[in-house]
Amino acid sequence: MIILAIDTSANLCAASVHADHELGRCVRDLGKGHAEHLMAVVDEALAAAGKTYADLNRLAVSVGPGSFTGIRVGVSAVRGLALALKIPAIGVTTLEALALEARQTNAGRNVMAALDGGRGEIHAALYGPDGEEIATPAAIDLARACEVATRANALLVGTAADAIHTAAGGALDIAGRQATADIAAYAVIGSGKPDTGARPAPIYLRSADAKVNAGFAVARKAAS
Repeated sequence: MIILAIDTSANLCAASVHADHELGRCVRDLGKGHAEHLMAVVDEALAAAGKTYADLNRLAVSVGPGSFTGIRVGVSAVRGLALALKIPAIGVTTLEALALEARQTNAGRNVMAALDGGRGEIHAALYGPDGEEIATPAAIDLARACEVATRANALLVGTAADAIHTAAGGALDIAGRQATADIAAYAVIGSGKPDTGARPAPIYLRSADAKVNAGFAVARKAAS
């Protein structure tokens, strides 16, 4: 299977073509302007891989949390490509990609992927050693993030890692502080997920979203 993965959830505008390994990539650190550059980035990744759109069997895209505009750009592009090419499109959260990247150099650890959501919120999820989702993505406060991470003795990754580490009195390890994972992580996860037929949709976590916060609360018991 040949998969094209796209990530526009943060400053990077990234695309990667994978089979059982990476065939080609293009990554640009833009900050803004993803819409203007994305298709050129995709074309460059395909050219580096020696592939065309017709060779693709699947698409993957970061669905957030992250930049509101950037995520919409990536998700819209992948939806359009999936429709035109008649191939599946898989949504991958920024948090699960960050957690995979952390586990690659820290095997056997629980991982909390946590991003600064602004307004005093942290957008976080907790994953087990094999990538299983222990606590679903949610918008929570620092005290709650610290509590859940400490209970799980979790390795921290993401832009909120330092804040949680400090709140925990330095007791938790940090794997990284980046806003998004390397594009290869999205390709790997997208390749392994089953095709449910559902279209990728952006994830915008907000504390007022009762369903998201309830999911995290239920998972707290499993993490203890």
